[in-house]
Amino acid sequence: MHYNSANIVPTMTISTKTALQMLDNLSTAVMLFDRDMKLLCINSAGENLLSASHRRLVGQTPREILPRPPVLAGMIERTLNTGQPFTERGLAIGLGNARSVTVDCHVTPIMNGEACARVIVELVDTDSLQKARREENLMLLHDAARESLRGMAHEIRNPLGGIRGAAQLLERELNNGQEGLTEYTRIIIQESDRLRKFLDRMLASDRTITLQVLNIHELLEYVCNLVAAEFDAPVEIARDYDPSLPPVAADREQIIQVLLNVLGNAVQAAGTGGHVWIRTRILRQITLHKKVHRHVVRVDISDDGPGIPPDIAAGIFYPMVSGRPGGTGLGLSIAQSLINAHGGLIEFERAEDRTTFSIYLPTEQGNG
Repeated sequence: MHYNSANIVPTMTISTKTALQMLDNLSTAVMLFDRDMKLLCINSAGENLLSASHRRLVGQTPREILPRPPVLAGMIERTLNTGQPFTERGLAIGLGNARSVTVDCHVTPIMNGEACARVIVELVDTDSLQKARREENLMLLHDAARESLRGMAHEIRNPLGGIRGAAQLLERELNNGQEGLTEYTRIIIQESDRLRKFLDRMLASDRTITLQVLNIHELLEYVCNLVAAEFDAPVEIARDYDPSLPPVAADREQIIQVLLNVLGNAVQAAGTGGHVWIRTRILRQITLHKKVHRHVVRVDISDDGPGIPPDIAAGIFYPMVSGRPGGTGLGLSIAQSLINAHGGLIEFERAEDRTTFSIYLPTEQGNG
């Protein structure tokens, strides 16, 4: 560190490597263009937003990277010509994978004397900001509902144990001379055991996490085999695995339970002759639960079934909400709680006649 003698303000010289690391750790997409409007570099958030790698994008012009709409290229051109910054809010940009995203775009000049030498483009994903707010509201409501049900479950467990014990004592007495009535005591005991198991499932996510280094694809294949053995309906499961996925630090049994629940639901929804798709990808600089994670594994499980009834879609992750006859409404709630405990999240959407549940799981626990 050295000091500017004119104003005694401390200044710091940092290396190019450190500057690039700082850029790469931002959650905002940042691109740098030269005077010929060729991309010089892009950070991880930009790669993630555009679903394209740094290697493929460098050297391309704005019109090649983001052809829709042409307003972005025009903003960069104006900044290069005038040396003035420009901002466009609520800009819908079309991406190469046929999807679009709404962003706030900031174009800032880097001056060399009176001429603009380079241009910084920042793309703030406003869809992600809205998604973060929805995520926060969802988690607050979900946690409140689960805490309420946990309290109820604990209150019910004690008298339930007393009922079962009384039924066992009554059964012993009836065995001494009124064996015909023991059928009723057996029903009481069986139903008490069934309710006890039901309550245990409600409290299942209270278990502590035992971390292991896991290959998510190995877990997916294990769960695919379990689902194939459990369901008789012949459903085609197509895989689209990203071979570059890093291992994750997670609780094996809990992640299996999550995948089994979501994949089992997809297979049931697809039905005989239906289709299920599993897709894995790695995301960078993703914010979950107000925490930025360097790497997050995303698992998409899609089906072409009829979808979730609109009247329960908003509360599908709440306890006791089920779109299946005879369902308890606990499976997705417990799955969400287990993933939340890992710092992750489960979301769903209905698009193009497919229902997709997306599981976001940080690769590392504790330090992001």
